[in-house]
Amino acid sequence: MLSQAIEGFRLSPQQKQLWLLQQSGGIYCTQCILKITGDLQVEILKLAVQKVVDRHEILRTSFYRQPGIRVPIQVINDSSTFSYQEISQNDPECESIEVFYQQEKRFIFNFEQGPLLRVLLLQESANKWLFLITLPAMCADSWSLKNLVNEISCLYNIGLRGEELKDEPVQYIQFSEWCNELLEDEDSEAGKAYWLRQELNSLPALTLPFESNCSSKSGSCKSAKQTIFEPSIHPLKLEPDLVAKLEAIATLHKTSVADFLLACWQTLLWRITGQSNIIVQTAASGRKYEELQGTLGLLAKNLPICCTFQGDLKFTELLSSISNTLEDHEKWQEYLTEEEHRNADDSFLDLPVSFEFQVWPDSYQSDGVSFSLERQYFCFKRYKLKLHCMLQAEALTAEFHYDPELITPESIPYLAEQFQTLVVCALDNPNVTVGELKIMSDRQLHQLLIEFNQTSSQVASNGLPEKCFQHRFEAQVKQTPNDVAVVFESEQFTYHELNQRANRLAHYLQRLGVGSDVLVGILLEPRHSADAAPTLDIVTVILGILKAGGAYLPLDTALPQESLVLRLQDAQISVLLTQQALMEKLPQDLDPINLGQIVCLDTDSAIIDQESSENPTSEVSSGDLAYVLFTSGSTGKPKGVAIEHRSLLNYVDGILARLDLLPGSRFATFSTFAADLGNTAIFPALCTGGCLHVVSQTQLADPRALANYFQRHPIDCLKIVPSHLAALLTSAEMQSILPRQRLILGGEAANWHLIEQIQRQQPTCRIINHYGPTETTVGVLTYQVDDQSQRHISQTVPLGRPLANTQVYVLDSQLKPLPIGVPGELYIGGAGLARGYLNRPELTEKQFITNPFTNEPRARLYRTGDRVRYLPDGNLEFLGRTDNQVKIRGFRIELGEIEALLDQHPGVQQSVVSVWEEQGNKRLVAYVVPNKQQPPSVSDLRNFLGGKRPDYMVPGSFIFLNILPLKSNGKVDRSSLPVPHQTRPELAATFVAPRNELEQTLADIWQSLLQVEKVGINDNFFELGGHSLLIVQVHSKLQIAFKQDVSITDLFKYPTISALSDYLSQQKGEPSSSLETVQIQAEARLNSRRKRSQTRQRTRTAEKP
Repeated sequence: MLSQAIEGFRLSPQQKQLWLLQQSGGIYCTQCILKITGDLQVEILKLAVQKVVDRHEILRTSFYRQPGIRVPIQVINDSSTFSYQEISQNDPECESIEVFYQQEKRFIFNFEQGPLLRVLLLQESANKWLFLITLPAMCADSWSLKNLVNEISCLYNIGLRGEELKDEPVQYIQFSEWCNELLEDEDSEAGKAYWLRQELNSLPALTLPFESNCSSKSGSCKSAKQTIFEPSIHPLKLEPDLVAKLEAIATLHKTSVADFLLACWQTLLWRITGQSNIIVQTAASGRKYEELQGTLGLLAKNLPICCTFQGDLKFTELLSSISNTLEDHEKWQEYLTEEEHRNADDSFLDLPVSFEFQVWPDSYQSDGVSFSLERQYFCFKRYKLKLHCMLQAEALTAEFHYDPELITPESIPYLAEQFQTLVVCALDNPNVTVGELKIMSDRQLHQLLIEFNQTSSQVASNGLPEKCFQHRFEAQVKQTPNDVAVVFESEQFTYHELNQRANRLAHYLQRLGVGSDVLVGILLEPRHSADAAPTLDIVTVILGILKAGGAYLPLDTALPQESLVLRLQDAQISVLLTQQALMEKLPQDLDPINLGQIVCLDTDSAIIDQESSENPTSEVSSGDLAYVLFTSGSTGKPKGVAIEHRSLLNYVDGILARLDLLPGSRFATFSTFAADLGNTAIFPALCTGGCLHVVSQTQLADPRALANYFQRHPIDCLKIVPSHLAALLTSAEMQSILPRQRLILGGEAANWHLIEQIQRQQPTCRIINHYGPTETTVGVLTYQVDDQSQRHISQTVPLGRPLANTQVYVLDSQLKPLPIGVPGELYIGGAGLARGYLNRPELTEKQFITNPFTNEPRARLYRTGDRVRYLPDGNLEFLGRTDNQVKIRGFRIELGEIEALLDQHPGVQQSVVSVWEEQGNKRLVAYVVPNKQQPPSVSDLRNFLGGKRPDYMVPGSFIFLNILPLKSNGKVDRSSLPVPHQTRPELAATFVAPRNELEQTLADIWQSLLQVEKVGINDNFFELGGHSLLIVQVHSKLQIAFKQDVSITDLFKYPTISALSDYLSQQKGEPSSSLETVQIQAEARLNSRRKRSQTRQRTRTAEKP
């Protein structure tokens, strides 16, 4: 420890910032490799270096930090020592220069003891040497490096003649004191005010499309401040003829080569991010005064250059703007301090996108010896991405420096190629708008449009006929007539039996006029047991309709009558197949819906059974309609998607190729037949000799019952919605619920946490992520999760690559292809496209557009509205929606449809519906401006919507506002909608608190899962926002909390605390232990506190649907 006072000097603002930054670790140094050729006098070279150290105090400076002080002082030492190492390549222990370069870069300097200048001379041959110079960035920037090399060559030259340099350079401590005094001076207000006027701290940081979600090295997500900064470098050598063009165009527009390249860099960043304000930190030398030109030390400073982009901005206008901005910034650069552009989260300060440009001479000549730069490195600031350009003689090189913990290395070569393409295009077309500049090379464009879409396939499954699915099925019946085809609970049918049952219905329907493109509605309750009312199962009904030559329209029996009527009006079906008990769901007046014949399959079963069991004949072709499915519509009216046979067969062939299962495998389906999620199991199973298990809704909601079923009936392939599976896996029977060979996740984005959970429980099961809108026939993309190597680059599990005969494109608003990594809208083409929307030609024309990327006549693209991007390996990643469509528990919902219905309520003046996600649970939230004359209650609105739409479209929360937040353009500002709170304003009149321990335990369970403030004994679970997936989690917690068995059916039957408590009391159920009860209550209180603390943080981060 020092026992005497030390005379020192304050750090410069640049040094202070760097000192604090490097405490978190990182490679902040200045380094270069010089190639020396000629008859080198080594001792003269050493002497030249020594004289440079003598001339510049910064090269013999140490940094001492007093106890309790954050930053050190700089102390000038009298001794002119430096580290010197001389090696010959003939030495057997000699490493390559690259090894030495990396070792020196990572060298840990002793800032108190020194020396801080390190040089290494490596002799390659008699007249060829490599000279490596390394300094900490605290002592030198890249301009210092150039000055240093220049002085070494000059001192070497005059040293041969015994002469000395006579000029006296400005010392760094003089510069440092000048900077500090300048900022402290009263006259500094004008300079500080200049930077405050830029309002840089109000601008968002650049979010690059190829930023990593997790640390690629550790595999775990980290913040930037938790990792050691060690940038990687990707070099790019530009064509030699570009230099002359760059200098000519710079002269023409009265600017510089550096400004031109910066304009290209900012344009590229705008094109790949889509952000209108592009901020780039541009390195300035800090030597605007002539006296400072020869000064060594850290004078450089990053100047933030912000450009506002619009599509009609001309490149020449951008270039002029950048030149003017740089000129203004450089006038005031000394007054720019860290605080002037610090964001609230430090993101702009700590992780900028940067730009550097330097000019080096071809070589320094010294009496027969040549010194030329081979390589250099300078880093004094942490960044995400930096473009470093260097002009040396007639060669222009670019290096892309990036933090591999934050930027995916696979993306950088694409970025480099895009930059090169843009520079060439801007040189050839400087007067076009920035949006017209080409950024993709022909190679990249070919990869996106052709290579990624090479999916052509003519092979049919098992070599069976390709005409229609029913023909495939009939061929399969001949091959495996006695194998079990379908299992419903306790009954099962062989292929022969299923075929005969379907044939009888088909003949019956043909007598009713069903044939090609004739639509037949299906309104049937799920079949639960053999002793249920005698009726045909839905698989038989679907096959029967197809065999008759018709098309089927499945209708959900849970639909409210109004929603059902809308579908029937739109479909204009010829025949409706239903059951007597469901007739009450139909309106009394059938004329408005123009409904054809109604067939009750239970009461008409005897007549149908008399029909022929032989295969019927029909004129149906592959271009005829196979089925129609309704999806949510933004105008409040659902729309029917019409799928043809050829599209269905193409999907079957494509998905079977991806599944790669043996014939005769066991499939399970338990989704509603009114959606196409289950079609992944139904059709592939029945044309490959597989066994299809149709699992009841009762078993579906009960993890224990489902596990028991799968133990008795092992399943090879299961498709399920990720959120549904996550709910089932909360039970103790999670391993038994998973299939043996293939697990298909579809209906919504899948997260990596769920993948980890599955792989732990069933490591041999292959996981396949499955994506496809109804308009593209079940699915078009799949991704097989072999490992989690994509986790660092993809926020969710990738969507994958296209199936057979499918093309996918990521396009901008002008239908131009977007580069790898850049978000855009997904467009889908190929054999899987639907015919269109049933009886909605204007909507079909809007959503199904002409394919501009093929010469094939009548080829179309479907506009999905899904926001995606290409990953470097050709897989697609889902990023969200471009509109207000969302997925809730696998159901596709247009928020506009719910809003349109709410606005019809007389008590609603205006409404907006949004989606919030907490702990993996998505829920709809309605924001309502009530009519002051007749304000509605929450129950009024819930009942109103529940009578018109299925329960999954009824918001779980309603928030009343005096006014909706608006943007400057008059549109609703969804990001400013308040966080759904736990408080329930309607409680005052209706709340009844739990009366005993049993009711309190139940209330705590509900409270923790529903994320509400209070739960009373008369509150209805489903009216509080509960749904079928949450009821599964309630069931799991009840199994832990109580000794007795509680079925899922009981929870649906008793939806209030009071009713469920009475039922459990009658069953003599008691909390299983005081400890478990306390844990449940503690969890509820913890969730409540967490919710309140997060509310303040999330008011501006509502999920954009």
